[in-house]
Amino acid sequence: MKTTIQEQDGKMVAILAGSLDTAAAPETEKAMSPLNDVEGKDVIIDCTEMEYISSAGLRIFLGILQNVEEKGGHVYIKGINENVRTIFTITGFSNIFKFM
Repeated sequence: MKTTIQEQDGKMVAILAGSLDTAAAPETEKAMSPLNDVEGKDVIIDCTEMEYISSAGLRIFLGILQNVEEKGGHVYIKGINENVRTIFTITGFSNIFKFM
C-alpha cells in the first residue's frame, strides 16, 4: 500500500494505491495521520489506484472523517472502483461519506 499526502488548491489530498487490508492498515494509518491535524480544510481521499479496502481500512477513513469534521472540514472520496464501492455500500459507509 502506498500513501501520498499533498496540498492542492487549499485542500489536503491523500492518494492511496494498492490494497488497504488488515496487514497494511497500521502503516497506512500512520501515513494518513497528518490529515487528523488539518484545521478547517477539506480532505480528499483519492482511491483511484486503490484496489481493495478491509474493515481496518474503513476504520481509518471513519477516524479521519470524525477528526476533520470536528475541525470544520469535509471529507470527500474520489475515484473508487466498483469493488470498493460495493464494500462502502454493504457497510453503509456510502451513506456517511461524500463522493466526487
